[in-house]
Amino acid sequence: MNPLNFSVLYSDESSCKAKWKEYRDKQGVLCPHCGSDEHYWKKDKESYECKVCGYRQSLRSNTVMHGSQLPFRYWFVAIHLLSSTKKSFSAKELQRQLGHSTYNPIWAMLHKLRQVMGMRDTCYPLSEVIELEEGFFSTEIQDNDKDKPLKRGRGSQKKIKVLVMAESIPVEDGSVSKKSKPRKVGHIKMFVINDLKSKTADGKVIASIDKQSIIDSDNSISYTNFKTLVKEHSPQVIPKKEVGKVLTWIHIAISNVKRMFLDIFHDIKPEYLQNCLNDFCYKFNRRYFGEQPFN
Repeated sequence: MNPLNFSVLYSDESSCKAKWKEYRDKQGVLCPHCGSDEHYWKKDKESYECKVCGYRQSLRSNTVMHGSQLPFRYWFVAIHLLSSTKKSFSAKELQRQLGHSTYNPIWAMLHKLRQVMGMRDTCYPLSEVIELEEGFFSTEIQDNDKDKPLKRGRGSQKKIKVLVMAESIPVEDGSVSKKSKPRKVGHIKMFVINDLKSKTADGKVIASIDKQSIIDSDNSISYTNFKTLVKEHSPQVIPKKEVGKVLTWIHIAISNVKRMFLDIFHDIKPEYLQNCLNDFCYKFNRRYFGEQPFN
């Protein structure tokens, strides 16, 4: 949705509140007390009242806005900016755009939205041919590591391990030009992981990839069980200089998200890296949706 249409449709608090209620009614409101889906709308209280047990819940209850005191229009503006911008922005920039005096509630709102972006993407498993590899992202050093000597390379306290997956479908030879890639990319997923053990990688594959898929990866010992989890696993010994050619879209995705982070953040705390990755993957997976992501 472009800014002109947004400013017309959601010009004030009441229009945003009415639209939010429309979405809630369409989805169906469940009583958190007894589980009933039958309710009354108490206009004077702006609340739903369960027909069975009489329990009341506000328009925000059990949604991403749960517990927030920020105006509905703040949330709508944040959702609009997140869904309409190709890259992203910091909470400080969002605070500036909204003209809000306090930083913390704006920061919390932005991270809640990034969390539900990740939750939404978990609904859709990757399929067909999947490139898979781990990446390493620089973050702030955690408090318990600040007094220790800084290590170099992959074992550095500033490096966080991320498992990256990308649907990578081979293109027919006749449609490949000199400038095009031999594969086209579908959807991607990125997960912060604590270690490179096979048990960790297996769990992410089971949760994120269709069993009838094919996984292309290097021959890391972390991936030895993949052949039992999917239709086919094709591990390869990949020379360092050839990794970008064999696992093309993995490295393009990692490069793009790192570039986005450099443009937005001075540094990222390790515990919030996953939310930022959710933001990138959500937009990448909906890059052809036009104005639909806002809805």
